[in-house]
Amino acid sequence: MTIVQRLRLSSDQLDHLSHGLPALLTGLISGIAFVWAGDTPLVRAAGLAAAVVGVALTLRRMGALMSMVGGFALAFSPAFWEQTGGASAPLPATIVIALGLATVLGVGALLLFAKRPYVAMVIGLAIFTGVFLSGVGQPRSLRLTVLASAWTLFLLTQTILEANPRPNEPAPARLRASYRAALLLILSAATLNDPLFVLWAPAIALGLSQSKSPLPWWYWAIFVCISALGAQGMVAAYVRPEVWGLTTELASSVPRGVRYLVAEGWLDGARWVDTFALLAAQFTPIGVGLGVLGVARMARWYPSLGTIMLVAYGCFFAFGLAYFGLDRSTLLLPLSMVQLFFITYAMHAIGQWLAKLFKTPEVVWVRWVMPTGYAVLPVVLLWQNIASL
Repeated sequence: MTIVQRLRLSSDQLDHLSHGLPALLTGLISGIAFVWAGDTPLVRAAGLAAAVVGVALTLRRMGALMSMVGGFALAFSPAFWEQTGGASAPLPATIVIALGLATVLGVGALLLFAKRPYVAMVIGLAIFTGVFLSGVGQPRSLRLTVLASAWTLFLLTQTILEANPRPNEPAPARLRASYRAALLLILSAATLNDPLFVLWAPAIALGLSQSKSPLPWWYWAIFVCISALGAQGMVAAYVRPEVWGLTTELASSVPRGVRYLVAEGWLDGARWVDTFALLAAQFTPIGVGLGVLGVARMARWYPSLGTIMLVAYGCFFAFGLAYFGLDRSTLLLPLSMVQLFFITYAMHAIGQWLAKLFKTPEVVWVRWVMPTGYAVLPVVLLWQNIASL
């Protein structure tokens, strides 16, 4: 069978391709911005762009334009933009060789599994993660954590929406084997890289339990072992007895920050306000308000997905309350992703309300007004990032 025959796509595959094109375009434009405006090495920019693609794909059901704007909002948010830079560092030849090998293997997987694009996606993700960790990342690499978080968000969303559809959507589907493999692969690789990623474990476990597909005992055994290893690693990395009992006032007064957990942070009301202020710094105070609206609307229309998102949100929010390091905003990028999901859903819900009010598609402008208004956020964020250079 020739390559051309293997690449002959069916109508379903063309639908998948058209579904993913807005996210790929968002990643491409973001990657160009990372390299051009952010002065970022090509490989690092590609890794960051891959995270943007994952988030944009997660938002795709809310519309092509909404997903693109949401992806740009993440890419240009202050904490995410802090990951750019470092173009002056030379690109080792080993990275170039590794990327070339990954490209060849990735294309080979795509050709071999042309009729199963999700299998190719899992293989490609595994290859990219290995190359990214060996060539770009390092132990406790935040960029790998961000990349893994973005695709975990996508896989969880797809799992829940396919297993728990609304009455007007296709019948429930069993959990795809590729989703199951990808979630365990990402959890394992990302937790071994940085134990902080284990904060995703409760949301992943809840999502798998609501997928309405039985999983073998060995799958849960590996899951529990990885989670336990991650929890132990978190205690070793972020808990110190001499710091655990500090007051929040004393911890906040340390000039270089306290890169460990302080128990009193969970009880201090000022820390709650400060953590919400951190999110407001990423997406403006209006974004925080829209996030509340998004949670409320999702509780009515997609309660299963809303519950899982809130579990992930709560785990990272709790970490943010007790962590006093100066890198808190970057460590909480997974929290920003979930916040962005709620913001985008709120904008989507407002757009649907306007559509019903003005009986679109007769009134064409209604379909554009919300994405256009939403686009102001990433434009302002990008302008601020460029101005600060």
